Amino acid sequence: MIPNYILVAYEFDNNWPFAADHMHELWETQGPTRFIRLPKGEKRTVLEILEGDAAHVRRIVLLGVYITLEQIEQLPALEELAHNKAHIAAELKAAEPRVSIHCHPSESFWSQSVAEFGLALTLCGLRRIPQLHHDILTSLDSWNYDQDPENIQPRQRGIQFGDDIRFTNGTVRGKRIRIVGAGNIAALYANFVSTLGASVRAYDPFASEPCFTLAGTEQEHFLERLPLDADIFVPMVPLTDATEGLITAEIIDALPKGCLVVLVTRANICDMEAIRRRVLADEISLAADVFDIEPVPLDDPLLGRHNVVHTPHNAGRTEYSNLRYVDKIAEQFRPIQG
Repeated sequence: MIPNYILVAYEFDNNWPFAADHMHELWETQGPTRFIRLPKGEKRTVLEILEGDAAHVRRIVLLGVYITLEQIEQLPALEELAHNKAHIAAELKAAEPRVSIHCHPSESFWSQSVAEFGLALTLCGLRRIPQLHHDILTSLDSWNYDQDPENIQPRQRGIQFGDDIRFTNGTVRGKRIRIVGAGNIAALYANFVSTLGASVRAYDPFASEPCFTLAGTEQEHFLERLPLDADIFVPMVPLTDATEGLITAEIIDALPKGCLVVLVTRANICDMEAIRRRVLADEISLAADVFDIEPVPLDDPLLGRHNVVHTPHNAGRTEYSNLRYVDKIAEQFRPIQG
């Protein structure tokens, strides 16, 4: 009789390839646990999979596996159940008071990964690291920093100086970084750039004052003020009905010429038409992991530009975020005993 079960749907590992095994490792150290990866096209119900243990299972984690309220009622010893889908967990929790139902409480499991990626994009946008990497594969021109010896001018290219002075460039230190958001991802990012010496201000009407203090940022109470002096502008909120289009064309147009825009949460929190217009006019630069159209078409004019750094929407899915995904579920269970 095995009291603890982890059931993993065939498709789950495509989304979270390291999570299920980590959940198994966590539970295996605490008591007898049966770990089952279901084959493609599995049609059996949870009760059929549990077979003779259905009357004895006390804790179960379902990763991509559906269960009904009626099936739960036929698990008399069940004390705790976790489902990785928040809406399913919420429905079961509302209907079944006998069993403690768990899910990951927020998206904090990937906040570290996204915030670090945002910092990396910021650095790449400031120093044009991807463009330079690409250039030296096919040409030696990028190694030559010398100006015309007959016409040397100040504030131009010089020895080991190859930044594009038309756009925000150089170090994070001393930059005015303006962030929309003060949640898990935005607060970490703000803390990173503040530590590096940036002057950081953030807008988030739903965050309390301590959120800004802990992130090392000043609070801005009016969104329309945020872009006015931005060297780097970072919209960093999730995409919801309330945030879609939050960053309007008026806000984008208020960004100073040369401003670097960093996008790592969802592109459609912004008026992307306005961003595209200003980027293509060489008025601002862009460092983005997310776009309004994904995959970005190969003929999209944003691709390969001198003022755009682009990556294929992979900021959040690190091995670390996979492990934290199930850590957040496992933390809600009482300690397992054999």
